[in-house]
Amino acid sequence: MSPAWPGARAVLRLGGLTLLLLLLLLCPQAARGDCGLPPDIPNAQPDLEGLTSFPEQSIITYICDPGFIKIPGRTDSVICLNGNRWSNITEFCNRSCNVPPTLLYASLKKPYNQQNYFPLGSIVEYECRLGYRREHSLSGKITCLQNFMWSEPDEFCKRKPCPNPGEIENGHINITTDILYGSSITFSCNTGYELVGETSSYCVLVGKTLVWSDPLPECKEIVHVTPTPQKPTTVNVPGTVVSSASQKPATVKAPATQSQAVPQETTPFQTRSPTKGKETLPVGASTIVSGLVAVTIIIGSLILVRIFWDYGKSG
Repeated sequence: MSPAWPGARAVLRLGGLTLLLLLLLLCPQAARGDCGLPPDIPNAQPDLEGLTSFPEQSIITYICDPGFIKIPGRTDSVICLNGNRWSNITEFCNRSCNVPPTLLYASLKKPYNQQNYFPLGSIVEYECRLGYRREHSLSGKITCLQNFMWSEPDEFCKRKPCPNPGEIENGHINITTDILYGSSITFSCNTGYELVGETSSYCVLVGKTLVWSDPLPECKEIVHVTPTPQKPTTVNVPGTVVSSASQKPATVKAPATQSQAVPQETTPFQTRSPTKGKETLPVGASTIVSGLVAVTIIIGSLILVRIFWDYGKSG
């Protein structure tokens, strides 16, 4: 009987190892140092990043469901601690109104302009922008309602006015609506005057002061220049003294018996029309020239008569 004991012990030892392996396979993952899946959190989902096992020091972060916002100051992640357990976490996602609307005439006061979580019943307050003044009879606050929409804001800020633009001498300032912040005015001149400068100006903010964007123009009288008439150009021609004899034809008496008929040569006076492109003589100069020609003809005739007279006496 004694020889059989060693074999039995070997079988028992082999069976114990097999049983231990089976127990390890059948035990949950937590028995092997794994925290298992992270806990469920209302209105949030864990970002597992594809992991199926979570050993100690594993960190899992949650993401809020659509329509929910993380509550400021609350944690949104868990960590696998020693002892195969997750760290504590409380509900951190909640419904919220969107960021309050941006108003043309006002901006959110601090700290509302730096947060994004506005649960049901939240109240935020505005302050007037530069260029606007506060209407204290109207509320500058809005509330997050049950439908998670903001209440309708009052127009509790009004535009400030620009200074009086003044007057334009011999012109007009045309105010279309008013002279409040953002408004514009135009300029025009009276009849007979022209505008020198800008035709319009705007009420704008420079630093913290409202001013007009452009200075007033000037209206200057329109001066009509009459052209000076040009006088005709006259040419002074030196005068020529002509003796009175040149004005009358001379008569020569000679004996009829001793004279021979001498044909008189008459040089016709031709009047030429001015050639195109050449200058014509003035009227006074033409008269003088005609007189000189006539005197020359008369003197020439007297000389010819004298010659023939002397020739007849000698013959």
